[in-house]
Amino acid sequence: MLPYPHINPIAFNLGPIKVHWYGIMYLVGFVGGWGLALLRARKSNGFWKADEIGDIVFYMALGVIIGGRVGYMLFYDLPNFLNQPWIIFKVWDGGMSFHGGLLGVLTAVWLYSRKHKKTFFQITDYFAPFVPIGLGAGRIGNFINGELWGRVTNVPWAMVFPKAGPLPRHPSELYEFLLEGVLLFIILWFYSAKPKPRMAVSAMFLLCYGCFRFFAEFFRQPDPQYGFIFFGWVTMGQILSAPMILIGAWMLWKAYNNKLINS
Repeated sequence: MLPYPHINPIAFNLGPIKVHWYGIMYLVGFVGGWGLALLRARKSNGFWKADEIGDIVFYMALGVIIGGRVGYMLFYDLPNFLNQPWIIFKVWDGGMSFHGGLLGVLTAVWLYSRKHKKTFFQITDYFAPFVPIGLGAGRIGNFINGELWGRVTNVPWAMVFPKAGPLPRHPSELYEFLLEGVLLFIILWFYSAKPKPRMAVSAMFLLCYGCFRFFAEFFRQPDPQYGFIFFGWVTMGQILSAPMILIGAWMLWKAYNNKLINS
């Protein structure tokens, strides 16, 4: 068994303001993705401009924060939200839904594409490879917060989480960091290095993330308000990820049949 590293969730104070590691991880994700987007833009022959990328990142950041928080309230904490609507603003306590954030980002991209000379899938195909930076950073934030821990286990790397009782558990946040952050980034970065059919990179993101998240849920403790929803093993995370797998597989098939190459 490995000791859980007790890290203060508050990184530092700025007077009365407490800066949480969770928020810093989001900043790392946005800045890291922005930087990589600018780096790859140099190879786009002027198709992607720095100010354009900055604008899209801003739209996406709003989509992640608003969609992620609203999605968590609706998917995972609806009774508390209805009783205490103001808790939606307490993002420093954690409680962000990836699936809600994804819907928020897609909405933001759609709004941006309506006003500018880029199509929806030109944007999502370009930015999908950078999303795992934020996903991985967010999982490290979960780990520091000691939340979203795994199921009870006796594997040698199990940890006792301070908020989860005395039993050793899978450090499922780190599993998701490796799958949704590191491995997904590697796959998408190299897959998108050469021109692909329009919609293919977006499809690969949906397919791979959906599969990784579905698999990781077998090690993650189900949300206490739901437990196992179907068949004694299906979790809310798997229910929300299954459509991503199906839609991603269909989009990938469609992309290679259409063969419209991205610029």
